[in-house]
Amino acid sequence: MNGDSFQIVTLWSDVLIWILAIVLGWVIRQVSRDPRHARAWARLRDNPLGLAAAFMLLCFALIGLMDSLHFRQRLPDTSASTHDAAPRYAVEVLSVLDIAVADLRLHSEKTYSAPFSAHSFAKESIIGTEGETLGRDFPPLRFPGQHWLGTDKVGQDVLYQVLKSIRTALIIGLVTTLVTLPLSVILGIVAGYFRGWVDDVIQYIYTVLNAIPSVLLIAASVLMMQVVIDTHPQWFSTAAERADVRLLALCFILGMTSWTGLCRLLRGETLKLRELEYIQAARAAGVGHARILLRHVLPNVMHIVVIALVMDFSSLVLAEAVLSYVGIGVDPSMTSFGTMINSARLELGREPVVWWSLTAAFVFMLLMVLAANLLADAVRDAFDPRAA
Repeated sequence: MNGDSFQIVTLWSDVLIWILAIVLGWVIRQVSRDPRHARAWARLRDNPLGLAAAFMLLCFALIGLMDSLHFRQRLPDTSASTHDAAPRYAVEVLSVLDIAVADLRLHSEKTYSAPFSAHSFAKESIIGTEGETLGRDFPPLRFPGQHWLGTDKVGQDVLYQVLKSIRTALIIGLVTTLVTLPLSVILGIVAGYFRGWVDDVIQYIYTVLNAIPSVLLIAASVLMMQVVIDTHPQWFSTAAERADVRLLALCFILGMTSWTGLCRLLRGETLKLRELEYIQAARAAGVGHARILLRHVLPNVMHIVVIALVMDFSSLVLAEAVLSYVGIGVDPSMTSFGTMINSARLELGREPVVWWSLTAAFVFMLLMVLAANLLADAVRDAFDPRAA
């Protein structure tokens, strides 16, 4: 789909994150309109810590959604017959966020500069008018005081890198959950409800997966996927599409290796629920197994699902940082908290230390994980049926 001055680029991760946002908004709207949950919403609104966490997550979500609208800018026509020539578009893929923070993206320096600094972090030789060396000093920046979180080795603004990392963290946490949730919930409650050979088979599957070191399994899967991507360059018209496929592959691999913990929890809870009187009464009345699982078992294990998913979201955001640090995470061309930390490890050995890149990645990653946990606690307390 083309515009007059740009070409829309649709990445698979863009589609998934927008679908997730629309579905989540619809669910919140439906629950908020249900009169049975009026008191729960009132308790949630009266929780200042929960509201602060929700506002923080909303800001992160808006940044991620703005960074999920991609396009390519049209190049100026150089041919004599501009009417007959086909439009040409830049190779670089930008997003709405890139346009909104164009100053951060374009106002780069030569090399490191500290936060709010007006001078470069490294000394340079001062050359006189006749070419003579006058000494060494810290040269003034092109854009003094405009880099709130400083710049990195190549002079790129650290705040811009942090904003671009938010989308990557959201995709890692949310899309991976789409893979983890069905496997965990279906296999967990089926194993606990039916027991017998069904339970034995499911237990055998997740026991074998847990016996394999997760880092080695993820590393082997990512490297095999990277071989497939490298041997089929014709599949991708831009570097952004290539990086997007690797990101989604990483989400799928993480999801396939991280569902076992929640599955085990749901199996144990279902083993307890199936012995309760109302489940036994439903079975004695001839209610089908599918209806019992959907109407009686699933609603009573959702509190475990919500808590586990939030904890998994936090651990997945941190896992991406670790995997990117060891070189098996997202594509190097994609900005993430992990790639920022990986780039900053050599900066810690400098004298004086370049601390702001690592600190910025750590603080924003901490805020995202902390806000998710605080909001989950507030929602759990508000919708707890035993609450007064």
